Amino acid sequence: MSTLERWLGGSPVAVLLKLLFLSLLVGIVLAAIGLTPFDLVHWVVDGFRELFGFGLDAVRNFGRYILAGAMVVVPLWLLSRLISGRR
Repeated sequence: MSTLERWLGGSPVAVLLKLLFLSLLVGIVLAAIGLTPFDLVHWVVDGFRELFGFGLDAVRNFGRYILAGAMVVVPLWLLSRLISGRR
């Protein structure tokens, strides 16, 4: 068995025929449910965009939480430092 055959998992012709047959079956199933290759590409791209958007929203929300908390914590901390300094 040659290196190419080991890498492909069989003879090139047999692998090509298997891939063609599987591609035909998957194409028929996709056509039956109304999906085109372009729909699949758009679905993957939109999925990555949404995932990236969720990441940015999480960072944005994290910053908002810190800012909102700091608006309460920092003045209280400053007040406690001023009061403890008078003793």
